Amino acid sequence: MARFKPHQEKTEKRRNLTVGSFLMLAVGAFVFLFPFYYMLIGSLQASPDTSVAGAFPNPANLSLENYTEINDRISLLIGLMNSGIFTGGVILCTVVFGLLVGYALAQMQFRGRGVVFGMMLLVQMIPFQLLLIPLYVMIARDYGLADSYLGMILPFAINSTAVFVFRQYFLQLPASLFEAARIDGASELRILWQIAIPLVRPAIVTAILLTFIGPWNEFLWPFLITKDAALQPLAVSLANYISNIAATASNPFGAILAGACVLAAPAIALFIFFQRQFISNNLGSSVKG
Repeated sequence: MARFKPHQEKTEKRRNLTVGSFLMLAVGAFVFLFPFYYMLIGSLQASPDTSVAGAFPNPANLSLENYTEINDRISLLIGLMNSGIFTGGVILCTVVFGLLVGYALAQMQFRGRGVVFGMMLLVQMIPFQLLLIPLYVMIARDYGLADSYLGMILPFAINSTAVFVFRQYFLQLPASLFEAARIDGASELRILWQIAIPLVRPAIVTAILLTFIGPWNEFLWPFLITKDAALQPLAVSLANYISNIAATASNPFGAILAGACVLAAPAIALFIFFQRQFISNNLGSSVKG
């Protein structure tokens, strides 16, 4: 029996390590998820309770009154629709231009390709806030696109981060695939559509997820470019509500949290639904298959 003792001690240490790791992960998950839980509970409280006990409210104090009240003031459905149009337009432009530019930088040979790539990396170092004034003058005054969806979308139409992601994925693809297609007489657009894009679907999903959260939560640019409340995304409508209307609400704390829950719900649902594709980066299997 004595000779099995080291093995038993090693198994016990591994078991203790597993339990310890599980407890650490549980504590980390609780710390991370508690603000979302508190936001949801606060949005459902008919009478606000900002104390610690408010995290575990009386069921009799829970209702949907806050959602009804804020919807009557700013129309959550219209705000969500405007956010969806704004975000969808940005994602569409990001994917289309990202695929075209990323493919050109990775698989096409042309003079100045390295300079273009270097300029793209340089653009990532420039804060967007520095470009607000010239962008506003150009889009609102020169192009006359104020109070329009196109005016909101244009500054975010090309995402240099997405271009970089697509370029790196295209560089991983075997060059023989593209050479064989060119020998067969296929055009570059046909090669991109029929060969390259099916092999970089994980990159497309990653670009969509990385792009979505930016315009969906964007406040500053839509606030500057739109004055018509019927065109403003939900983030701008909530900010206007907090500044101008919340003080007159019967439960401003709960109404603001209700709007925050509505704004956060689509982003959370998207990441949960696509989490497998988001964490997957094994491109080799798709190429070999």
